[in-house]
Amino acid sequence: MRIIIVGAGMVGTQLARYLIQQKHDISLIEADEDRARYASNRLDCMVLQAPGNSIRTLKEAGAARADALVCVTDSDELNMITCGLAACYPNLLKIARVRNDEYVKQNLDEKALGIDHFVHPDIEAARSVMDAVEHGVIGDILSFTGTSYEFASFDIAAGTAFDGLVLKDFHNLIAGESLVTLVERKGESMLPAGSTTLLHGDRVHILAKEAELELCFKYAGRTEKPLRKVGIVGGGRVGALIAEGILNRERGLKKYFFSFIKSFIPRNTHRLFIIEKDSRLCKELAVRFPEAVILNEDISDESFITEERIDDLDLIITATEQQEVNIITTIYLKSRGVKRSIALVSGAGYAAIARQLGVDVVIPLNSVVVDSILSRLMGSGIKGVHRIGDGSIGILEIEISRGSQAEGKVLSGFRLPAGALVILVKRKDTSFIPRGDYEFTAGDQVILTVKNDKDMEIRRIFGVSP
Repeated sequence: MRIIIVGAGMVGTQLARYLIQQKHDISLIEADEDRARYASNRLDCMVLQAPGNSIRTLKEAGAARADALVCVTDSDELNMITCGLAACYPNLLKIARVRNDEYVKQNLDEKALGIDHFVHPDIEAARSVMDAVEHGVIGDILSFTGTSYEFASFDIAAGTAFDGLVLKDFHNLIAGESLVTLVERKGESMLPAGSTTLLHGDRVHILAKEAELELCFKYAGRTEKPLRKVGIVGGGRVGALIAEGILNRERGLKKYFFSFIKSFIPRNTHRLFIIEKDSRLCKELAVRFPEAVILNEDISDESFITEERIDDLDLIITATEQQEVNIITTIYLKSRGVKRSIALVSGAGYAAIARQLGVDVVIPLNSVVVDSILSRLMGSGIKGVHRIGDGSIGILEIEISRGSQAEGKVLSGFRLPAGALVILVKRKDTSFIPRGDYEFTAGDQVILTVKNDKDMEIRRIFGVSP
């Protein structure tokens, strides 16, 4: 695919790097000279130091031949205007990152400016947090729509049943259908074999049904605890959306993009605290959430933590705009007795550090947004894109096209590229972990773990077109 990305911030460069690894033709536009120079020195693609909201710039970037335009600058208006200027290219897929709720609502009502997809970073972050809360904050869990299976990622504690377990003996512990898909060890990701021995400190990624996952968490040293008393540090946009989800509030724009709340009622959650040092914002939060306790305090004040018994929380969610504060706060409060923690950070690098330091669930905001963009970008046959581990391996949800190379082939006799593994199949109302006799059938959705550099080949095999 030929893709133009406008904005070379953290999201833009991370998205470009991923797409370049997959052999896509990328043009990157950035108005800021320093950012453009930085991107040019580190990315193997065309980088234009120019304003994105210019027809001349879009032409120079190759808009007439491009398949997609992705606008991810820091300005909602600039992203929307740039997409609007590209309206003269009717076959160009247009994606804009925005944070203003009204823009999203209007676009869903009227398809404003011809924008095909809006990506709302705060909504994506809140959705990830709520998924973690719904599952008890015992690890990172990814759910697949229409299946009873979930994909869980967690660390193995020393001295547990998984510590020293050889994978060929895995099903002696976990009797139901399950699959260990990936093991991370000392910064490296590896596709496991039957001879692989799990060790404490490993981060494992397992596909299983809920009952089996609960056993996996137990044997890895992770047990679910009731979440009766929850605290949110940071009452900004993301923090407020998380509060909406926890309180299960039905407000004005829910029908447009609060689908992450689902039918979720937090298990055993009874009381919510929101801690925010901005007094003006606290007044707004008090009106918006009368059932919550709003504390106008600085979380770094140790006396406040003791007086308000913040160290008695079952769960702390740190959602300020300062990722270092989020990490330090969660670590400190866990040392004081808080049972579970979720921290929002900018990218995967900080996420790895936070997990090593003991944060239970880490939400890398930029990675969440990039995954959301990729899910909308990769063609009609791609139903979802999720990167795992260090980002070098992803999960693809692909619908098998009629007439594709894979159709009619049996799994055991069909050679997939090295680094690709089919982990789940969705067929109408059923889902199952495939065995060797599974026959690839048009219309089936297959879920695979794939190394980044094999993505294009996988798409060709299953007949996915841009």
